Amino acid sequence: MTSTRFTDRTALVTGAGSGIGRAVALALAAEGAQVVVAGRRQEPLDETVALIERAGGKALAVTADVTRAADIQAVVDAAVERFGSLDVAVNNAGVFRGGGPLADLSEEDWQTQLGINVTGVFLALQAEIRQMRTQPSGGAIVNIASVFGVHTRNPGAAAYAATKAAVSVLTRGAALDHIREGVRINAVSPGAVETPMSLRPGEDDADRAERAAATLPLGRISTTAEIAAAVLYLASDDASSVVGTDLVVDSGATA
Repeated sequence: MTSTRFTDRTALVTGAGSGIGRAVALALAAEGAQVVVAGRRQEPLDETVALIERAGGKALAVTADVTRAADIQAVVDAAVERFGSLDVAVNNAGVFRGGGPLADLSEEDWQTQLGINVTGVFLALQAEIRQMRTQPSGGAIVNIASVFGVHTRNPGAAAYAATKAAVSVLTRGAALDHIREGVRINAVSPGAVETPMSLRPGEDDADRAERAAATLPLGRISTTAEIAAAVLYLASDDASSVVGTDLVVDSGATA
């Protein structure tokens, strides 16, 4: 039997043109949500919408730069205008820059990560909360953080880890600020996932699988569907008393 946890609800997913964002959008639509997908490039968003519609769902693509307050507000406005509400938001847009020692990271790469990974989540939270707290049913927000941050650190990822640690702390603070207004906020911190971001320089999928088999307790990395399942749990009424948590999904890497 197909779950209908999100029937008649409107969901917004940033960074939904590929990877985790696309998997989350597809999973929400499969459980009945009307999904607004946002990102910087129109073509991959249109592909996500086509996949949803092909399966019988409803979706809308809106291009946006999450570092611009006006852009993310326009996405929220489009969701409400088209579907009548904003019930779920998943702030997934993020980038990794670096791979080498912190002292060698360019200021441009630092600012890019800070702008998208932290300011982008901050601006999205503001726009989403302002809408949700006007609704009798409130809403649920899930931010995508990372095991790199408050959970663990790796050489070559100091700046990225700092931005994702900020997402985790921002999530918890916002959750405390707004739960009495009916807005429930949590985070998911993925470990290595089957996306290009988890490939090391020169690696292909087979190399990554071999490395995961040798180093991860589970013996493999997570699928995007597994991350989506965690997100949907936190966004659903199944997690109605879960507030300000940071759910780690990392194949046991930080156990």
